[in-house]
Amino acid sequence: MSKTPTIAAVDIGTGTIKAIIVQRQPDETSFRVLGRSQNVSTGVRKGVVSDPEKVGKIIRVTIAEAEKEAGQEIDEVYTNINGVHLFCLSSRGIISVSRADQEISEADVERVVDAAKTFSLPQNKKIIEIIAREFTVDKQKGIKNPIGLHGVRLEAEIVAMGGFVSYLKNLDQAFERADIEFDERIINPLASARAVLTNQEKEVGVMVVDIGAGTTGVSVYEEGDLLHTFVLPIGTNNLRNDIAVGLKVDPETAEFIKNKFSDSILENKKGTKVEKIKLTSGEEISFKRSELRKIAEPRMEELFSEIEKELKKISREKALPGGVVVTGGGAKIPNIKVFVREKLGLYCRVGYPRRFFPLEEDPSFSALCGIILYGTDLEEVSKKNKVDFNSFFSKIKKMLQVFIP
Repeated sequence: MSKTPTIAAVDIGTGTIKAIIVQRQPDETSFRVLGRSQNVSTGVRKGVVSDPEKVGKIIRVTIAEAEKEAGQEIDEVYTNINGVHLFCLSSRGIISVSRADQEISEADVERVVDAAKTFSLPQNKKIIEIIAREFTVDKQKGIKNPIGLHGVRLEAEIVAMGGFVSYLKNLDQAFERADIEFDERIINPLASARAVLTNQEKEVGVMVVDIGAGTTGVSVYEEGDLLHTFVLPIGTNNLRNDIAVGLKVDPETAEFIKNKFSDSILENKKGTKVEKIKLTSGEEISFKRSELRKIAEPRMEELFSEIEKELKKISREKALPGGVVVTGGGAKIPNIKVFVREKLGLYCRVGYPRRFFPLEEDPSFSALCGIILYGTDLEEVSKKNKVDFNSFFSKIKKMLQVFIP
C-alpha cells in the first residue's frame, strides 16, 4: 500500500459514473492513476441526479472497484455538479479603501467581492462558486491582484455560478446513500476546461465544448479568466435516439450502430454499400452509411447552432483566437474537428486530459481528471492557509514569551 497521499474523484454522468484514485508524481505536475472504475449510470437524467438511491448504490460500487484496483481505501472524494439548471451571471461591487494610507489589503478585497455578491436570487437557487475576474483601482481597469496597491476606490467584477437547490440536495443525498463524504462540488464544464486547456489558450480566448451522453457543457475563457459558462440538454444519447427512430431499431442496437459506424455521422461516405445488422430478436436490418449521416448530422448542427447563439450573446462569435477545444465522449466522433471549424469558423482541436497516465488518450475522462486538478488546487490553498496560520500563531507565542518570567 502506497504511503504517498492520494486524491480521489467521482464523475456522475448521464451515461456512466466514473471514479479514479490518483497519486501525484515526484515532478509535482503529473499523476499516476492507481485505480479506476466506471459503471452504467441509472438515476441520472440530463446530468442531474433524479434518483439518489440508485445513484448512491452505483457510486458505492464504482468507488469500491477503484479502491480494490488501487489497493487502498478512501474516505473522501471530489465530485462534479452538472445539468442545464446551472447558471452563470456577472456582477460588480464598489468600496472605499479602508486604510488611512490607502494601501489595499486582503480585507478590502474580501469586502469588495462581498459587495459584488449582493444580488438577489430566487429561494430555489444557490451560488456554488464565485470567481473574481478583475479589479479596478481608481478607474484603472484590468488588475488581477490589487493587494498592496494604493487607491481610494476599489471595484471588482465577478462571475457567479450556481444551480437549483433541489438538484444540489439530490447530489448530497446520493453520497449519503453511498456512505461517503465529498469535499467539494465542482462545476462540470469548469472541470473539463481545467484538464484540457493551456494557460496561453485561456489568455488569448478559447472555448471548451464537453459533449457528454445527456448534456454538453461549454465554458469560454479570455485574459486568463472565465468569461461565460452554460450547459445544453443535448448529448450523444440524442444521436442514439435519432438513429433508433430513423432506422426503426431499439436503443441498444442504435447505440451499437452509433459506435460501430461513428465515422459516418459527420463524414460523407460515398458508395452504395449496404450495412447489415442482426438484432437481438434475430431479425436483420440493412441501411446505407449515407442514411446514417442524414439522421445524425442534423442533431450536431442543432448543438453547435445553440453554442453559436451563446457566443453571439457575449459578442465572441468567430472571435476566439484560441479556437474551440472539443472534449468528452462526443469528441471521439471522427471528423468532428472539421465539422466544428466549418460550423463556427474557428480553429478546433480535441482536448485530452494532460498529465494523467494512462488516460492521456481518452477525452471521455477529461471532466474526471479536471475534478482531480481542482481538488489538488483546493488542497494546496488549504495547506498554505494552514502554514500561514501556524506561522502567525508561532509569532504570537514568541511575543507572549517576553512576558513569561
